[in-house]
Amino acid sequence: MTWFNVLLVAVGGSTGAVCRYAVGLWMPRIAGTAAFPWATVAVNMSGCLAIGLILGLSEHRHIAGSGVRLIAVIGFLGGFTTFSAFGYETLILLREGRNGAALANITLQPAFGLAAAALGWWLSRLGQ
Repeated sequence: MTWFNVLLVAVGGSTGAVCRYAVGLWMPRIAGTAAFPWATVAVNMSGCLAIGLILGLSEHRHIAGSGVRLIAVIGFLGGFTTFSAFGYETLILLREGRNGAALANITLQPAFGLAAAALGWWLSRLGQ
């Protein structure tokens, strides 16, 4: 790990976080309602599209080098959405023929994520 690599991740991550915030402000105006989390859907789906495109270009055309992966995938997409990593890792499991592991990932992460969010919310109310 070099300081330059850390800087690339930091710049990408902060930019991704700001973009995530902007989508959160912008999307309810476009969708016309805040009754459904359209901003989260937009962020997650665009993040999945971006990680597939960037890593696909890296794998198939050798276009995106390690610096691009650091700033764009780990940094920007890490700050923008971690759902993109979930989508891509599940795709890798499927491509490797590890269908059971892919199914487990698809099932366990959302279920445990929801359970963890509920537990955190419940813990926040202790002592009230």
